[in-house]
Amino acid sequence: MVQRKQLDRGWRVRNFRKIADGVDTMPLLYALQRQPDLWNQKTFRTTFPNTPHGAIDDIWLRFSDDSRTTDTASVMADGDCVWHEAAKSLPQARPILLDLMRRLEAYALDRVVITRLKPGGVILPHADNEGAYVHDPHRHRHHVVLQGLPGSLYRTGDETVTMLTGTVWWFDALVEHEVANNSADDRIHMLVDLRIMP
Repeated sequence: MVQRKQLDRGWRVRNFRKIADGVDTMPLLYALQRQPDLWNQKTFRTTFPNTPHGAIDDIWLRFSDDSRTTDTASVMADGDCVWHEAAKSLPQARPILLDLMRRLEAYALDRVVITRLKPGGVILPHADNEGAYVHDPHRHRHHVVLQGLPGSLYRTGDETVTMLTGTVWWFDALVEHEVANNSADDRIHMLVDLRIMP
């Protein structure tokens, strides 16, 4: 279970790196509030056998094509992301994505998924360490925190942080990680995979 003792070592620890704060998430949050039907149109991540993500809701902006989301092995090997219909309904995500790509000098945008975890919800311990997709040395996973309140705990390895609204974090997805939302409201993150030159 997520440890309650949190780290206070500044912006960088081994498995996390806070890379930005002050991101204006309100336009995108408001767009999500006005379009609740966007949640869970794609359920592969939350329903495959033994998924650690069974408690979350998803909106796919960029992910594998539907024809490739028939089994976990195909998804784990698939590096060719496509835009999904929800991206057209959420243009407010574009400036956040483009700013992040500029900030990190990324040369490609891969998967982009908005996730929601309700208060009391958990993402079970797991590591994203299987398949060619996650082992590309140029690919790095980031969390844009659209809504994050005190009590939302994110553990990776032996480190736990609270990711607050408007911050952006890199984390090592190859290391075991889990989430417990002990906050008073939904935890809403936009997961962004970027390819960056080493």
